[in-house]
Amino acid sequence: MTDIDPARRAALFDVLRAQRIETPSWAYGNSGTRFKVFAQDGVPRNPIEKIEDAAKVHELTGIAPSVALHIPWDRVDDYAALRTHAEGLGITLGAINPNVFQEDAYRLGSVCSPDAGVRRKAVDHLLDCVAIAEQTGSTVLSVWLADGLNYPGQDDLRARQDRLAEGLREVYDQMPDGLRMLLEYKFFEPAFYATDVPDWGTSLAHCLELGPAAQVLVDTGHHAPGTNIEFIVAFLLRAKRLGGFHFNSRFYADDDLIAGAADPFQLFRIMHEVAQGGGLDRATGVEFMLDQCHNIEPKIPAMIRSVCNVQEATAKALLVDSAALRTAQAEGDVLGANAVLMDAYNTDVRPLLAELREDMGVDPDPMAAYHRSGYQQRIVAERVGGDAAGWGA
Repeated sequence: MTDIDPARRAALFDVLRAQRIETPSWAYGNSGTRFKVFAQDGVPRNPIEKIEDAAKVHELTGIAPSVALHIPWDRVDDYAALRTHAEGLGITLGAINPNVFQEDAYRLGSVCSPDAGVRRKAVDHLLDCVAIAEQTGSTVLSVWLADGLNYPGQDDLRARQDRLAEGLREVYDQMPDGLRMLLEYKFFEPAFYATDVPDWGTSLAHCLELGPAAQVLVDTGHHAPGTNIEFIVAFLLRAKRLGGFHFNSRFYADDDLIAGAADPFQLFRIMHEVAQGGGLDRATGVEFMLDQCHNIEPKIPAMIRSVCNVQEATAKALLVDSAALRTAQAEGDVLGANAVLMDAYNTDVRPLLAELREDMGVDPDPMAAYHRSGYQQRIVAERVGGDAAGWGA
């Protein structure tokens, strides 16, 4: 990496140093597939311990200074105290994620349910999460709905969209200044005939109707095979409606695996569009968040690997020679343009990132640093008894 011009190197370091990747509280607890939850030793028993694990990831990577909360999984009596605890560990509380899918009442949907009482329950929970966001200092309400249908004729598709719009409108209108609603979409599961927010277009249509504080959340695992996710990213950036990402990998037919583990080239292509569209500028408000539940791999190392994979893809995207790319594109040089991208992708940026981490006062090898730290051994010894706090546990 010694052949990079010093000025460009400094500029690249400035962008990477400012990068922020949010980890999710639920990634640190026990989780599983629809078939089995595999328990691990040392997982957090409460939100305090989840925050401690998130703080360790930030300590070792230097770019993960916030942790998302899931309500009610992370419900506490005093959110101000939880916020103070997090800040004392050097991190902040990030996106608030409502849960309107894990109660019997939501069997036929939440805000789209045909039952007015269920819809009221769901909207009240979303409003409760708005209040929690105010207490935690969060600027993001991250909304994902499991609503949908399993059978044709089960419910009225258009009426469900009306209910969705009505419910989101009530929440949006009560959001304080500075809070954004990021509306996630999912191609399928748990509804298999029709999903009420199945794609980015549906999410975008509702966001445009709501107003500028509503934006689309792109979960990289929530797409059909072959979907060109970087096109979606480019389109939403152009429309100024890309609110953020949930990074993961879709090889459970959904998500939850480490970002970039199976298809690092896709992650690079996505980050290239982000970089080209100005999305790495913090002023754009694009949020970079992980949404993963590590079922068979150790929790904290998996988070470290995920953060580093996104950072590596970002570094490669920043190495793309934009001037050469524009020239090749303007000249219709198909292979030349592709070669510019491939040159950046094929560059080994690990030495560059090790140098960056040393410059930031972070160990150049976060994974090795974690294994040397003794943290895993300590939490296994100390976190004995109680129920592990995680999905399905």
